[in-house]
Amino acid sequence: MSHPDPGRILQALTAYQLPTSLKAALDLEVFTHIAAGANTPEKIAPLCQASEKGVRVLCDYLTVQGFLLKPNGVYELHPETGIFLDKKSPAYLGSVANFLSHDLMRKNFSDVTALVRKGGAVSHEMMGPDDPIWVEFARSMMPMMAAPAQLAAQKVATPGKAQKVLDIAAGHGIYGLTVAKINPEAEIWGADWANVLEVAKDNAQKMGFADRFHTIPGSAFDADLGTGYDLILVPNFFHHFDEATNVKLAKRFHAVLKPEGVLATIEFVPNEDRVTPPFAAAFAMMMLGGTDAGDAYTFKEFDRIFRAAGFGASEKYDLLPTAQSLIVTRYQ
Repeated sequence: MSHPDPGRILQALTAYQLPTSLKAALDLEVFTHIAAGANTPEKIAPLCQASEKGVRVLCDYLTVQGFLLKPNGVYELHPETGIFLDKKSPAYLGSVANFLSHDLMRKNFSDVTALVRKGGAVSHEMMGPDDPIWVEFARSMMPMMAAPAQLAAQKVATPGKAQKVLDIAAGHGIYGLTVAKINPEAEIWGADWANVLEVAKDNAQKMGFADRFHTIPGSAFDADLGTGYDLILVPNFFHHFDEATNVKLAKRFHAVLKPEGVLATIEFVPNEDRVTPPFAAAFAMMMLGGTDAGDAYTFKEFDRIFRAAGFGASEKYDLLPTAQSLIVTRYQ
């Protein structure tokens, strides 16, 4: 007769160690050193300016967690770790730890009991538009958004045709700039806080699109957004607000879109059961801790929001292998 195993419960209650350990490995460039051939604590430690014991414990822990392999007593990178966490890899995503493991982000979940009772955030330290955290977000998260931006742009860019594009909450600007890359006739207007738009402007300069990238500083709720857009991109923005606020936002976007235009929403969209797929479903918890009333919305909920704002039919495309989805909504 088998006995119940509390191991999963104990693992969950000590899971706080994982993000800080992963962040430490990134700070120490452990994955990069292993990729370059340093595969034992004795070899890794001097490169990290760390103790052999500390490196051994960290690397063994990351092996247990599946980020490293340890055949014959030497460390190797898991294939995905090599792609995304080796600093010399073109697909390096390590910078996302600067935001996702930020002290303010972790503080949002210091009292989940209070979050559940309230139904929203209990800490507002990072909510101000001028907070440097948003600049950190724009700089750190761009590598993670490059893939969904490319996949979304392939659906909504119209190469060979003039395309006036509004990128809402542009942040790093990668969504609009990727449309500009695919369609040389596209002109992009990025809307966000002025300090954040400096990051997008810098990226536009680096990508060679500075002459086709324009800025609209201010809030998406009350800034002059202009008019006559062929495409409005709304990447990862609706999830910050409740349904009524999103209807209000969508009405603003409908008003500045051409009758034949398209609203393109990029979001983490859970299935109707709200527990699959895992990352999109779990994203609701991030919104519970980080917003007053935000949520991870299902496709049916987005369709209801957009129809209430005057839009027509919507279609959903999963941007695999990423966890994001694209919802393409017609003017009417």
